[in-house]
Amino acid sequence: MTDKASAAAKTARAYTNPTIDIYEGRQYARPIRTPGVPGLLQHYGGSQTIEIPSERRARQRVAQYEIASSRAAQTATAITVVADVKHAFYDALRRREEISHAKENLQLVQDLRRRVEVEVRVGEKGRLELTRAEAELARAQFAVRSAQIEYNNAIAMLRVTIAAPADVNLEPRGDLESRISLLPVDQLRQNVLNAHPAIAQSKADIQAAEASLDQQKKLRIPQPQLFAEFENQPDLRFWRTGVNIPIPLWDRRHGQIEEAHANISQSTAILNQRRLELISALERAYEQYQLADQQATSLESGSLHAAESAVDAAKAAYRYGERGIVEVLDAQRVLQSVRGDLLDAQYARQSALIDLQELGAVAPGAKP
Repeated sequence: MTDKASAAAKTARAYTNPTIDIYEGRQYARPIRTPGVPGLLQHYGGSQTIEIPSERRARQRVAQYEIASSRAAQTATAITVVADVKHAFYDALRRREEISHAKENLQLVQDLRRRVEVEVRVGEKGRLELTRAEAELARAQFAVRSAQIEYNNAIAMLRVTIAAPADVNLEPRGDLESRISLLPVDQLRQNVLNAHPAIAQSKADIQAAEASLDQQKKLRIPQPQLFAEFENQPDLRFWRTGVNIPIPLWDRRHGQIEEAHANISQSTAILNQRRLELISALERAYEQYQLADQQATSLESGSLHAAESAVDAAKAAYRYGERGIVEVLDAQRVLQSVRGDLLDAQYARQSALIDLQELGAVAPGAKP
């Protein structure tokens, strides 16, 4: 798009090419009292349009503003692509962490199942305990397979986003970033409206439309055309010069001028719409970040530790025969649920942070 606009700027700077006319034929004498001399006729002519300087400057301004608009659009596209890559990358990290949690849960269930099997074999437990352990084992195995499928889907999406070859093995490395402190939303709103490339693109489009209106008004001024010609006849030669001036009698470019006015109104409406869209996206991402951060902080500081302690206590009580396998499995399910909620909250916080970075409200790589 930028290359196209740059080429249009070259077109706007170009001068009008001259025109050359060459005619050739023969002249024959007519049967009259004073006929002309028969022979070869040769006619050469050329013309050059004289541009109006103000119209030329307006045309060049249109092209320059279109270049600025294209560059802003290119910048916005690049920012969006980077944000899409980050979303896909952190989604892959989340899915990989889910596999780790599912495998850890599977390991615990397998250990419990083996222990129950031994206890049933020696007669310490009933057959029902083993049935419960085997059912929970099947559930844990299915959870691992489901997590692996989700991870493969996330890797496929990441591959598409970065246009990686199909034979390249992708292994994303990293973790979900910790929280950061955000500035007040009013200040972030002003930063977004001042720096986002979509706003710069809309402003450049308005300037281009205004320059186009000025150009259309300047085109109402007639552009004269100088011409010169030389003719060689069998019995004489002559040359002459002159000027052609078009008379704007029927067409005063009213349609083109009204169209330029409409383009200005349309570009202004697009600018206002983009401002509203950016403000709405900022407020939505800001609220999402705050809610996800509160949820993640609450789970990390309270529910996660409580669930881990409950599992440890249930396992210890089971070893001493004070609790059954049901209590251990229930505690483990609660822990898995809390871990899943925490991972979802961390990813939601990271996703909102990426959206804020895409909007320009937060600088990439901002620290807590």
